[in-house]
This record gives sequence, C-alpha cells and structure tokens, in this order.
Amino acid sequence: MAKKLFVGGLAWATTDDTLSSFFSKVGTVTSANVVKDRYTGKSRGFGFVEMSNDEEADKAVAELNGQALDERNISVNEARPREPRNDNFSRREDNQRD
Repeated sequence: MAKKLFVGGLAWATTDDTLSSFFSKVGTVTSANVVKDRYTGKSRGFGFVEMSNDEEADKAVAELNGQALDERNISVNEARPREPRNDNFSRREDNQRD
C-alpha cells in the first residue's frame, strides 16, 4: 500500500520532477506534487510525495529528513489527513449579522 509523505521547506525553484528525482534515490515514487498558489502559480514551499509502499516511505523519512534539496534543508514526515476548515465563508447566512 502506498504512503503519502509531507515535504516542507522546499525552495521556490523546486519542481515536481526534481522532487520525484530526489525521492527516487530511496524507492519507487508513485507521485510527487509541489503545491502552488492558485493565483500566482508560485510554489507555496511544501509538497507531497507518494511512495509505492510503506517500507520505502519509512526509509525516505529516515534518510531524507533534514537533507538538502535545491540548497534548502527539507523536512519529511508522514502526511496527516486534511482537517476540515472553519473559515465561515461556506454559507452566506452564517456571515450575516442580525
């Protein structure tokens, strides 16, 4: 089963391809994605990598956490499920004052 990893501290120049290439040193990369700002298209400084199995993902965390990628030390750990946001923009009625 594939395991998704969170990668923080990415350089602005890091791309999906360089991220995938960096992680392929420790195992098979299923997907690599640098998160970009939806308005500017620039990197937000973090991304996600999915390794083909749990053993390779654990090896990536152990060996690549704190290593330099594009002249920046990155942090690598297991991705947590996204938590629901409470931004109060979801329904107009909630934002109206009486």
